[in-house]
Parts: sequence; structure tokens; C-alpha cells
Amino acid sequence: MARPTRRPGNLPAESTSFVGRRHELAELRRKLASTRLVSLVGPGGVGKTRLALRAATDLGRGFRDGAWLVELAEVRDGALVANAVLAALDLRAQAATEPLPVLLAFLKDKELLLLVDNCEHLLGAVAPLIADVLAAGQGVRVVATSREPLSVAGEHVLPVPPLELPSPSSAEPLHQLRQNEAMALFVERAAAAAGSFELTEENRVAVVDLCRRLDGLPLAIELAAVRTRVLSPTQLLQRLSDRFALLTGGSRAALPRHQTLRTAIDWSYDLLTEDESRLFRALCVFAGRFTLEDVDAVGPGPALETLSSLVEKSLVIKEDAKGLTCFRLHETMREYAAVKLRDASEEEAAEERCVEHYHMIFFGSGLQARYRLAEWLEWMDLEIDNVRAVLRRCLVRRDFARGVDIATSAGWYWITRATAEGVWWLDQLLASGLGNEFSLPWAYFMRGFLDVLRSNPSGAREPLERAIAASRAVEMANVAAHALSLLSIVESMAGDHAAAARLLDEARSVASGVDDVSVAISALQARCLTGLFAGDVDGVRAAAAEGVRLSRDSGDAYALEMMLLNNAYATLLGGDEVTARGLYAEALGIAQHIDDRIAQYALLYAMACLAARSGGRPHVAAQLLGAAESVCLSAGATVIGFLPAMIAEAESAITASLGRSKLEAEMEVGRAMGRRAAVALALGESPRAPTASTVAAAGGVLGRREAEVAQLVAEGLSNKQIGARLFISERTVATHVGSILNKLGFNSRAQIAAWAAASGDPAKPQSATAR
Repeated sequence: MARPTRRPGNLPAESTSFVGRRHELAELRRKLASTRLVSLVGPGGVGKTRLALRAATDLGRGFRDGAWLVELAEVRDGALVANAVLAALDLRAQAATEPLPVLLAFLKDKELLLLVDNCEHLLGAVAPLIADVLAAGQGVRVVATSREPLSVAGEHVLPVPPLELPSPSSAEPLHQLRQNEAMALFVERAAAAAGSFELTEENRVAVVDLCRRLDGLPLAIELAAVRTRVLSPTQLLQRLSDRFALLTGGSRAALPRHQTLRTAIDWSYDLLTEDESRLFRALCVFAGRFTLEDVDAVGPGPALETLSSLVEKSLVIKEDAKGLTCFRLHETMREYAAVKLRDASEEEAAEERCVEHYHMIFFGSGLQARYRLAEWLEWMDLEIDNVRAVLRRCLVRRDFARGVDIATSAGWYWITRATAEGVWWLDQLLASGLGNEFSLPWAYFMRGFLDVLRSNPSGAREPLERAIAASRAVEMANVAAHALSLLSIVESMAGDHAAAARLLDEARSVASGVDDVSVAISALQARCLTGLFAGDVDGVRAAAAEGVRLSRDSGDAYALEMMLLNNAYATLLGGDEVTARGLYAEALGIAQHIDDRIAQYALLYAMACLAARSGGRPHVAAQLLGAAESVCLSAGATVIGFLPAMIAEAESAITASLGRSKLEAEMEVGRAMGRRAAVALALGESPRAPTASTVAAAGGVLGRREAEVAQLVAEGLSNKQIGARLFISERTVATHVGSILNKLGFNSRAQIAAWAAASGDPAKPQSATAR
């Protein structure tokens, strides 16, 4: 069965239900209809993020390309804002010199809603980036949250006030009180904490006073409500009133709202045990999500029970990331904890423990990550914000030795996820010229490697030459061999084949004295690429076959996909299309597993060309060409090497079969297909591909209800579930499904799912220019 599809976007499921904000939601919807940038502005703890998420969830279906959340709270360097937006949109600066051009090129023809959250500490970088985004993508709308306006042309500022307060009158009926925004939030969170809390005649006065005392601030209300596990509303009110009275000399006059929130957090913090407060303070060193293992390493002692207690008190947020339990701090809580950490004179010790924790992880296993790459990349995707924060601390404190170690050992992340960012960090850290003498050779090698991936041989040459010199100075022959092999590839890219051959001979000579399988693989990769440039097909096939054997035996997934690609191309040039297709397919499966977008685009192009050569699959070939083009663009890559000639040959064959206009139409279907669907199509794992003519015709054939049913079938729902969603009987759903199969000429639900994936949202009317 086809993989269930979903609307484009990355919005999280809300951790708590949303209450109130009817006026603000209506105003936000109204403004977005006529304004391309709306900034939700208000102090911390007022609920800007939750309001923005609710609005984006409601409005996302109105955008062809969905709604996307960019979280900036964890980003501390303005230079990395564009990287954060790319990552949120599932794009990569994997082969680009800079991330911003990749972003703007992608958004050019998109219709999407971009939610940029927590901008206040990065206004100088966020404001011009949003201006560029709005100029590049006329179909893009932006909702930003910040404590102050962005001051971008065309910005509409929507102040976010606290929640609606209940009337101080005790005569208001209970059912009306339950509808009040602040009261509803308190009751919801208290019920979640205590398990059986209800608003009653007995506690109504105390709850009303609590919500009013807390100025309707959502974060303050949640902190108070969670204490109903051990305190009644009356006891809560008395303790909070005592706390406020200390600050106002006994007056019950309201404090400024930021002081109200600070006082509420103070009160909750002061109720912590010593172990709880010490751990809470230490957690502010994490910029993003963190695991229990991270807390054990950075906290002042064993963490499980203490961390669980902080979660129960709503001071720490627990969430799931790809099946792994992790934690994070609300940004307001992180700021508060940082103040408390400084006040306790514990900042330097906590940050030192954090830096050393990540240094030990990377220094111990980072460069060996290539042999367990998928697992390691998953961990890096979770931890990247903390890694960035640690690298930033190393820069600020001039701790270049550990900074170089960490940035270098994170190299496989930069290689497969963020080449431009890796270059940025390494350039910042290596500018000092300082570092561990045994780490610097690897650092220079990695810096050169990243520029090779960016097709920048002139930029790669100097760091690779430094790597060779530094490795020879400390007798690290393995690094010298790696760098010589890579430098030979650089010279081949630059067109100096004599220099490439000389460097390759030197690399092989050095490698012969090193017992390291990765060194042997590097030399074989250099032989393959120099052979391709020189037209030595037999030499390429022999080197690639040996490289496949070594990388497979050692578990080096990245090298294996590259060697399979080399071997497949040489095999194809030798005329054996069947064997080449098998090699390309295996490489594509690996590229999908480790999510290497550069390999994915190259392999999709190769599979498209093979489909075109077979003669019987022109529709599939054209769609794969479009999908490959889309993946290439989203990685910031340009088509180089042997591919342009193959693509031109494929387009010519498809045009001869279908005609130019149908080629373009099918390629457009491929561009909209999505990477996973495209890989499945290339590997033959998807049902019959819907053609462009089928998609276009179906848009006018399916009725509105049939289109809705088709979309829900694509999401993997059964007839019973679809009936419940649309408030129709299961029998009626079955009738609609039968009609859809008839009209589209399909014979399975899986084919409906594939068609829906290729056509976007079939429930949304398509204009004549939508494609």
C-alpha cells in the first residue's frame, strides 16, 4: 500500500488545547487576507506562540504548499537565521555557497504560510531576511512573533494582550465563568495536573481572584494551576497574595505585567527543593532539546527523579522527537534560569560541563560516525541547536582547541546536511590558527572536503594543502593520504589532469603504508573520479567495484552510495543497463536512508535516464526528471559532471515519445511529487504513476466530496474513519471510493493515494494557472 500522505508543513501537534483568543484569531485571519506580514507582538509568557500556531493550523489548508514553523529561540547567531529557515522548510544548503539563495529560489513559486517564532533577539538578521523572502515569493505570507516589531515595510503589528479576565463580580453564573479565557486555561491545566479538578461554587471566588491576580498571563496561570495537585485554589491565592504583598508594601494594586510574570515564576521557583532548583538553573545551558543523558552529564547530580519533578511542575517541557523522549525549556523559563544561574555564581561551571560533555562525545566518536551514519545523523538532528550553542561558547571564550575538535568531528553532519554552515563554523574557528596539533590536520581536511562538495575547487585547494603540511608535521600519514586523494579530485575538477594523476600516485604511495580502510576507500574514490574525467571506463569500474566491497564490509554507508554510483555509471557506459539499474537502485536506497540530498538528486536523474532509455516508461522518466530537478534545487546544487549529457539524451527520447508539451507537463508532476514519492517511483515501489493528463482531467472529473474522500484515502484512513471525519455513512464512503476508481481508471486505493500525492490537495480547486 502507498505511504499515507499529509498536508505540506511541519506544524507540531499542540501540547495543550487552545482556549480563547477569538478576537485575535479573527483579526489575524482578516489581516492575512490583505497583508503579507503580520507580527504578533507582546511580552514573554503572553501566549504569542500558541496563538500563532493555532492560526497557522487553521489557515494552513488555504495554502497550496502548507504552513511551516521556524523556531528561532534556540538560534543565537544572526548569521545562522537563513540556515534555520532552510532546515524548517526541509531544505539543505548541502552544495550551496550560501543558504539564502537556495531559500529564495525555492520560495519563488510557492504558496505557503511561514510562521517565524521568537524573533526579538535576532531582529537585525530576521528583518532583512523576511523582506527578501517576501520580495522573492509573492505567494508567501509570514506571521512573526516577537517582543517588538520587525520594522519591515508592509508589516502589520497585532498586539497580543493577556487572556480575557473574569469579572470580579461573584454573581456571574458558573457556565459563563467556564467560558472565560483565563478561567478555562486554569481549569484545563489544573485538571491535567490534579486529575479531577473542577470549577465549583466553593472554589470559584478563589479561581477568579487567582486569574485576575495573575493578569491573565497564560504562563503564570499554568504555573499556578499545576500546584493544585497539592494546594487548593484558596491556599494558592493566599500564598501568591503574600508574595505580591512583599513587592507592593501590602498594597493589592496590580504590578506591571512583566513583574507579575516574574513574581509568579519566583513563587514557583521558591517552592522547589534544593536539588530541583540547582538542576533547573543548570538546564539553561541547553539551547534546544536535550535528553536525559545530556542532563546527567551537565546537571549537578543524578537527574531522573528531579527532572521528572520539574516536568510535573510545568517548569520543563517534555516532548517526543522521532520516538525519543526529550525535554526543553520555554524561552521565558530559560531566560529566568540563566539569571538564577548567574546569581548563584554557577554559570561558568555549568557551561564548562556542557562544553566538555559535547567535546567528549565528538572527540570520542565523531570521525567514526561514518560507520553508523544513519543513527548518528538522527542524534545530530536532535542535538544540533545545543552543538551550535557550544561552538558559540568556544568562539566567545576563545576556546579554539575544543571548538575545532567539535566542528571537525561534526563533519558528517555538515557533509550530509549543512555544508555552508560547516564552512562558516570552521572558518570562524580556524581563523585563530590555534588548536590541538593532532586535530588541525583533520580540520583543514574537512574544510577542503566541504568546498569540494560545493563544487569550489579553488576554495578547497588551500585548506587541503594545509592539511597535508600539518599532517606531515605530526606524522599523521592517514590524514595526509586522505588530503592527497581529495586534492587530486580538486585538480581533476579544475581541469589539470596531469597534476591530478601525480597527486593520485602520491596518495596511493602514502596509503600503502597505512592500515586504515577509509584511507583505501579515499584513494579508490579519487581513482574513480580522475578516471571519469579522463574517460578510463575500465579503470573506473575496477576501482569502484573494489570500493563497493570495502565500504560494504566496513559499514561505510556514505562511501558505499558513492562507489555504487561510480560503478553504475561505468557499467552503463559499458552497455549493461540491467546491472547499472540495480547498482543505482541500491545507491538510491542508501541515499534515502541517510537523507543525502546530493546523492538523491544525482541518482533520481540517473534513474530517469534509464527509464527514458527503456522506451516503455516515458511518463515515469519525465516525472523523475522533474523530481530530480526539485531535489537538486532544494539542496542548492547545480547539475555537473556526467549528468547534463545524460539528461539531454533522456529529454530527447521522451520528447520523441510524448512530445515537448507532455514532457513539460509530466516534469511538473514530478516537481510537485515530493522526495519520498519520487524515490518510491524510481525504485518501483509505488503503484502506477498518475500521468499529467490523468491529474489534469481528474481535477475536472471528481466532485468536491469525491476529492475530499480521495485526500483522506491518501492519508491512510479507512472507510469508517473517513465517514466519521466527513459525517457521512461508511456505505456512502464506499460508493464515493468506487466512483473515484471508475473516474480515474484505477483499481486500488494505493493508486488513489499516489494520484493524490502527485496532484497536491485534490480537494482544493485548481485554477488554470495553478500548475
